[in-house]
Amino acid sequence: MNLSDLGWKPQLDVSFEPLKAHDLKPARVARVDREFYLVLGEHGELVAEISGKFRHETHTRADFPAVGDWVALLPRPDESKATIHAVLPRFSKFSRKVAGANTDEQIIAANVDSVFLVCGLDGDFNARRIERYLAPAWDSGATPVIVLNKADLRDDIDALVADVGSVAIGVAIHAVSASERLRLDALAPYLERGQTIALLGSSGVGKSTLINALLGTDKQATGDVSEHLDRGRHTTTHRELVVLPSGAMLIDNPGMRELQLWTDEGSLDKTFADIASLAKGCRFRDCSHASEPECAVQAALADGSLGPDRYRSYLKLQRELRYLAGRLDQRIRQAEKARWKQIHRVIRARAKLK
Repeated sequence: MNLSDLGWKPQLDVSFEPLKAHDLKPARVARVDREFYLVLGEHGELVAEISGKFRHETHTRADFPAVGDWVALLPRPDESKATIHAVLPRFSKFSRKVAGANTDEQIIAANVDSVFLVCGLDGDFNARRIERYLAPAWDSGATPVIVLNKADLRDDIDALVADVGSVAIGVAIHAVSASERLRLDALAPYLERGQTIALLGSSGVGKSTLINALLGTDKQATGDVSEHLDRGRHTTTHRELVVLPSGAMLIDNPGMRELQLWTDEGSLDKTFADIASLAKGCRFRDCSHASEPECAVQAALADGSLGPDRYRSYLKLQRELRYLAGRLDQRIRQAEKARWKQIHRVIRARAKLK
């Protein structure tokens, strides 16, 4: 397989150059199944495992290969297998916090050019959810694109696009119907050969149906629609890189019940560009936009130019990100404390030997 067709970019040449001396070859991760990786490269499709040294030297979940990653591996084409020795630097990544109490990063998709945030225009449509997805999308390094699916169910498409535009400032918005194959040509500019797109969204928004429409075949399984819940039963259970007839690559993801943020407060300035612009007019640079005098954000709330739902969503995400930052700082302090305890333990052991 041609590497450029798989999304190889010139900056990766520099990263890979030192690895050539070890007879390693580049390949792209198409699927992760526990400890096995389906990779695509010049040797075709191989099943790979990570080397023992890589496993020993890797300490965080985010350092392991993810779908979309470029890896350096030693291929065994006669066996259709390979061993992964390194992950090349990522030029973009969409991350979230892992579910549960642990403060760890989970990479949803790596090395993507565009992130399609897919929303269903049925009874599950939620503008606040779009804001939540936009924060990590902006932070990913990829270009966010909003795809409003199931447009055939609504007669007020133009009004809905305008509403979404008010919360997704500077983001391209496309209303399509994957099931009816309507307006899909609007997505063509993002689907050129060598481009990688990650599809993200909650369960039932029609991501699998959209992939089937773009593939022109029913590769992705889709569930029936529940009339009670008014949404499809999303049947994607793993992340997978799919090559389209156009040569573009899509990374499908299981529907997310909850997107726990893994980003910093800086991403909110793009997600809430209107509030960030208003904040420049506040009297105090560190204004919390709550009760300070001459607060431009509060003034906009008072005159109705800033909606209360938008403001509350901003405060909610801000609180979450500050809490995450606190947890990360605590983890760093604990790791540093453990490191120094180990150093002192070694020093005491050496002193006893003398």
